[in-house]
Amino acid sequence: MKIIIWLTLCLIWGTTWFFIKIGLEDLPPITFAAARFASAILILAVIILVQKIPLPTTKREWKLIALTGVLQFSVNYSLVFWSEVYISSGLAAVLQAMITVFGLALAWIHLPNERITRLKIVAVLLGISGVAVIFIEQLQINSLMAFAGCAAIVFGAYAAAHGSILVKAYGGAIHPATLVFGQMVCGIAPVIIYGLAVEGNPLRLNWSWRAIICVLYLSVFGTVAAFWLYYWLLSKLESTKAMMISLVTPLIAVIIGGIFLGERLPVQTFFGGVLILASIGLIVFRKKISRSEHAEKENLAANAAN
Repeated sequence: MKIIIWLTLCLIWGTTWFFIKIGLEDLPPITFAAARFASAILILAVIILVQKIPLPTTKREWKLIALTGVLQFSVNYSLVFWSEVYISSGLAAVLQAMITVFGLALAWIHLPNERITRLKIVAVLLGISGVAVIFIEQLQINSLMAFAGCAAIVFGAYAAAHGSILVKAYGGAIHPATLVFGQMVCGIAPVIIYGLAVEGNPLRLNWSWRAIICVLYLSVFGTVAAFWLYYWLLSKLESTKAMMISLVTPLIAVIIGGIFLGERLPVQTFFGGVLILASIGLIVFRKKISRSEHAEKENLAANAAN
């Protein structure tokens, strides 16, 4: 079940790049993100009311929700959208993959049972190398603002990783639906304020059917379903395994762009994909394979004894 959810999240977040790219043809980035999260908040509010899902009751839980909401939705998403004005999406994808590096280090601090091992380090470096190989043609910094954009992406990756680790360490008792709902309520204000200040009145924008469909897909699948599933998965897996998803989504995005948008698939996509899959195999599927091999050895030993 956990592997199925993990793969589902890879597919969902891999396709969000496609809908973001389509939606940005009609809407400016920050207002687009604000519309996505505002719609997701409304959807989650209805689900919580209908299913009577309990809201957190303690100050400690609400402090955690507020802090992680700012880290995950205000800081991370705002910096990602802002930085892509100055750097390529490929460079952004490589730097965003630093989530796994920060997650590995922060887990060592907040989660005593999750230690840094050589295997994890090798797997994370392999995965980031794979993403870098795929987008190697876009890894260019041509101006001071491009450098600032790179720094912003890295800081956003740190914020996203820190938010996930704090949820893993201290938010296990909070229902995923109310967790995501509370995070977005606490984190959406800076996004809305920035969008209004920089991009103007949202009612005057080009709200085409294409843009509306993109907002709805990103709200329902890319936010509500994805974060609900992600926080459930985070409570069941080591944080490093869960955050390895960020290494797979760029590969899926490139393949989908090649199939549906007619974008050129770089020759190095295959080689980068092999590195990414190798890194995933080392961390996510290794224990499952080891258990299968162990069970097979036990069966052989039992047969030999008989």
